[in-house]
Amino acid sequence: MTVSKKGNSEKIKGKDSGDFGQLFPGELKALEQSKTQITYLKGENIFKQGAFAPYVIYVVEGLVKVYLQTGYEKQINISLAQSGDFLAFSSIFGENIHTYSTQAIKDSVICMIEKESLKKILLQNPEFALQITSKNYNNERHLFEIIKNVSYKQMRGKLASSLLYLSQDEFIIEDIFKHLTRQDIADFASISTESAIKFLKEFEKEKILKLAGKNIEIIDTEKLERISKNG
Repeated sequence: MTVSKKGNSEKIKGKDSGDFGQLFPGELKALEQSKTQITYLKGENIFKQGAFAPYVIYVVEGLVKVYLQTGYEKQINISLAQSGDFLAFSSIFGENIHTYSTQAIKDSVICMIEKESLKKILLQNPEFALQITSKNYNNERHLFEIIKNVSYKQMRGKLASSLLYLSQDEFIIEDIFKHLTRQDIADFASISTESAIKFLKEFEKEKILKLAGKNIEIIDTEKLERISKNG
């Protein structure tokens, strides 16, 4: 883990640093002075569920796994965060404890932004606030999909839904499956690793996907979508 000094002159960068294009120069300067930039290596925890949440986290670059700890050595993977995503955003609204955990699944550059500084900017710049709130609304919608997936679907449907999520263009560009173990994929589907391996082989026999080492190539998206929909 490499830490850049708080309030340094380095600007917030990343493919989605345009998120801050709505800020006036003074607001951007205040934001940059209230951040600490940290590089996390693959496998390092960024924050843990139940820990104090003093900052809003902005992913400058990299890939971050977001997950819930549901018991001793048990977890449900919720989503992947990448460049341009915010984490721990609810801390702005008084949520002082992290409600989930995060881990870098590849080397990642993170900005820790003092929540009161960001809150002040959101209150005085409605266009910026709407833009950021809209992005976090999409994250909330995905959470409801996860709840539906875990609660109502059979194991094949759960795995199909998870594979569709992980096979979005934004993740395929990152060559996502080389960063994930079979355990990770199972945790996205909330099934056992053994079941995930079994159904992946079944999907391959049904010509829905191809397996090559860690890589998974979806070749029949429509069929996978039907399995996901029917549960």
